[in-house]
Amino acid sequence: MRQAATGLLLAMASLYLASRLLVADYPLLGWTRAFAEAAMVGGLADWFAVTALFRHPMGLPIPHTAIIPENKDRIGAALAQFVRDNFLTPSVVARRMRHADIAGTVGMFLSRPAGDGRMRQGASRLFASIFEGLDQDRLGGMVRSLIAERLDRLEISPLLGRGLQAAIAENRHVPLLDGIIIWAARTLDANAQLIRDMIHARANALLRLTGLDETIANAILDGLQKMLAEMVADPDHPLRAKGEEGLAKLAHDLQHDPETRAKAENFKRSILANPAISQWIDSIWEQGRRAMLTAARDPNAALAGRLGEMLQQLGQAIGSDQQMKAGINRFARRAVVGMAASYGDGIVTLISDTIAGWDARTISGRIEQAVGRDLQFIRLNGTLVGGLVGLALHAIDQLL
Repeated sequence: MRQAATGLLLAMASLYLASRLLVADYPLLGWTRAFAEAAMVGGLADWFAVTALFRHPMGLPIPHTAIIPENKDRIGAALAQFVRDNFLTPSVVARRMRHADIAGTVGMFLSRPAGDGRMRQGASRLFASIFEGLDQDRLGGMVRSLIAERLDRLEISPLLGRGLQAAIAENRHVPLLDGIIIWAARTLDANAQLIRDMIHARANALLRLTGLDETIANAILDGLQKMLAEMVADPDHPLRAKGEEGLAKLAHDLQHDPETRAKAENFKRSILANPAISQWIDSIWEQGRRAMLTAARDPNAALAGRLGEMLQQLGQAIGSDQQMKAGINRFARRAVVGMAASYGDGIVTLISDTIAGWDARTISGRIEQAVGRDLQFIRLNGTLVGGLVGLALHAIDQLL
């Protein structure tokens, strides 16, 4: 679509030049010239407008261009505030929940007969919901303490050494080396602008004036990327051999060198003392809890028999007892509104911080891709509408 819009603009320019040259011999071409001239102006104006949203036209720092990159933080804050005001405000959530009959839906679902399998599904889901709502700290405290204690007692250095030695013997370390090299290449590519900025900041005035700082930065980046690509493609690359020698020595020292083993143990203790490890241990419990929830949600393993009958009676009671239904609905509304009040600001901060963390090129590219073809239709329409306006003005000129 971008090529089509640019092609139409070039076609109008060609048509304008041709009609201007031939209008003396063919007066009717004055209409064509008027159409092409106005279409060319309209197409250029809309090209400038579309381009100015995302970048500086032709790289020139014209004021009030590159609007989205220059204002990305303000856009992110405005978007986050829009979500907050229209979706996460407690009053908005309460208004939307006012007519929600959650208790009626639950009661009707539980009171379904078990013959069609819905009773079993309802019991399963109810059990899963109850289990999910229990206090995770109380349920998982003993599990987390046990995991932390076992990790603290475990001497990890010999295990790491034997594991690494076995991996090297079976060439299973090759994907590790490849992964490290590929990661390094991606990291280098992702931080290319940072490296350029560092070189530019440390370059003297002469290098900046002549643009050699950019040339040096590109040469460094190209050389590093080439070296990493060669390391991936060539299994016998000298730097890969050095890496393998280092891994082999590390595997030996982890098993037999007291100093290295002591460093590994100290490193393990420092890691275990890190709050992130506590969060990881929490995640182990959470994964186990989710596995139990998955099993609980399995309709084939759902509770049946006497408990199923009790749940069916509970559903009927909820459906017939208006006071109970009102209490359940009130509790559900308060819970949802409470979540909006407690976590709304956190969601808003997540949105604004995420957009603020994007670089200008990323946010411009994502918005431009999201809008897509319509941006180029603006250029096409501007070219055609400009041409029609030119015809109208030419007609008025002829009539007068």
